[in-house]
Amino acid sequence: MSPPKSFPFVVSVHDVSPSTATATRRWLADLDERGVPATLLLIPAPFGDGPALPGDPVLVDQLHEAAARGHELALHGYRHEGVPGGPHWRRGVNRVLVRGAGEFWTLTEQQARQRLRAGLDLLADAGIETAGFTPPGWLASPGTRRALAALGFAYWTSHLAVHRLPGGPVRRMPALSHRPGAAGERAGARLMVDAARTFARLRMPFRIALHPADLTRPGLRRAALAAIDLAVAAGGRPTTYQALVTA
Repeated sequence: MSPPKSFPFVVSVHDVSPSTATATRRWLADLDERGVPATLLLIPAPFGDGPALPGDPVLVDQLHEAAARGHELALHGYRHEGVPGGPHWRRGVNRVLVRGAGEFWTLTEQQARQRLRAGLDLLADAGIETAGFTPPGWLASPGTRRALAALGFAYWTSHLAVHRLPGGPVRRMPALSHRPGAAGERAGARLMVDAARTFARLRMPFRIALHPADLTRPGLRRAALAAIDLAVAAGGRPTTYQALVTA
């Protein structure tokens, strides 16, 4: 009997910044223990109670070391904050779906370019180059998508897919993530494990998104790691976004 066909899956660590450095190290330790490369999503400007990313040299060194071990570094917005303006319906989606964090959901192309360039400049100050972009909340306006292509990004990601730039193709890959503190948190944790099991059985590519706040709930950490372990045991091939789009 031939071995089961492998399938790719991507693990991403969100909201990487000086204010979340401890959580980032914890997730990296879990992933390195399993030999699972991840895409680390960096917030370059001040976030939470911390400085801009280049202002934390210890974290910068750790990110370079992580990249040397096979993890990918990618851009995750500029300040990871909501931006006023835009159509009423877009503001409503931002508020309801992502708790107001959809920084790039209402921007024009010019506005998006300014924020993207500012983010890239801060990362360059830390000696970091990136090829990909995951918008906060996975929400990107048409203007943002045009700006990403114009600035030479290789891909961007939405909640259901990985989009190669410029112009595709689109790789359908649903993302599984937790919502700590939300109603139905425990049911959501079970759903992550069950969905990962189903996707793995079907050999369907998928993604698992890890957030700093997940670590405040031990059950959410256990569920996320169980989902990763299920994927690996079923023949899943852990990869980064950049490796996926360049394969």
